Amino acid sequence: MYIKKILVAIALTGLVAAAFFANFVYKTMLKPNTAFNNETAYIYVSTNATYAEVRSQLEPLLIDMRTFDVLAEQKKYVSNIKAGKYAISKGMNNNDIINSIRSKNLPVTVSFNNQSVLEKLAGRISLQIEADSLDLIKAMTDSEFLKENNFNEATALGMYLPNSYEFFWNTDAEAFRDRMLKEYKRFWTDNRKAKAKSIGLSQKEVITLASIVYEESKQASEQPRIAGVYMNRLKIGMPLQADPTLKFAAYQLPKYQNTVIKRVLNVHKEIDSPYNTYKYRGLPPGLIAMPDISAIDAVLNHEKHKYLYFAANAQKLGYHKFAKTLSQHNANAREYQRYLTAQGINK
Repeated sequence: MYIKKILVAIALTGLVAAAFFANFVYKTMLKPNTAFNNETAYIYVSTNATYAEVRSQLEPLLIDMRTFDVLAEQKKYVSNIKAGKYAISKGMNNNDIINSIRSKNLPVTVSFNNQSVLEKLAGRISLQIEADSLDLIKAMTDSEFLKENNFNEATALGMYLPNSYEFFWNTDAEAFRDRMLKEYKRFWTDNRKAKAKSIGLSQKEVITLASIVYEESKQASEQPRIAGVYMNRLKIGMPLQADPTLKFAAYQLPKYQNTVIKRVLNVHKEIDSPYNTYKYRGLPPGLIAMPDISAIDAVLNHEKHKYLYFAANAQKLGYHKFAKTLSQHNANAREYQRYLTAQGINK
């Protein structure tokens, strides 16, 4: 009888211990532990982040941080932090959360449009991935990289084609730059290379001319015609006389810093710069801004015509009037100049 009581007591103790352990396992691993109302929350884990830094992001999102700490220790997450962007879904338990932030790094969509200089591009990219703008600029302007890939300071911006791309958030500066080089090479298909060769321009010259075309007109439907005008001028040795290149040249001078040139004047045509296409024939040394892909393709597929001139259309702003003769062009230009004067735009 005494032995039977002992066995019963041992059994009861085991049951209590098992119940306690089961409750501990449930609370630690299986009980939902999210404290937010949205369907999904995100955390961004930096390269070389500590568990304390990850914990500080998780704390506002979880109901019971203590049980998460216990499981994170048991699963050795505290000493094996992975950088990246991670999702935590509403109702997840601690086990699910640790599995997610340890192995399910999410890609982010990185987008950029027509940035005028590398510094602005770096600033925009730094808002979308972990790499900061200083590291990005250093990678983008690295002289060894530029030389190895046949770029220079004047043409480097042309390597970055405005679009949307998928990256992991924890991408570093050099990895971003190297990926953009791959995208640049992928863009230049055999077909595009053949078209560039057929019109007598290198890839970088195509992008340089495209940057001028894009600055002249944001209308994709009009860009092939404008490109055709510039190709006609190049063929006969006529200066490009592109107003956007004058603005670019002016903005390099201290006098024009922090100003906006709305009207190109004769004084701008006297600026001594290789980007002054009124003073110097041919293409400038590099692009004046980042062109859309539509403008690059507009150069490669430029319209074949006999126009040598174009002027902004005062009746249809954003578009242009084209002319084959200088007299017709001068009439179109005077019409637009009168419009600018009427609007009080004198510089």
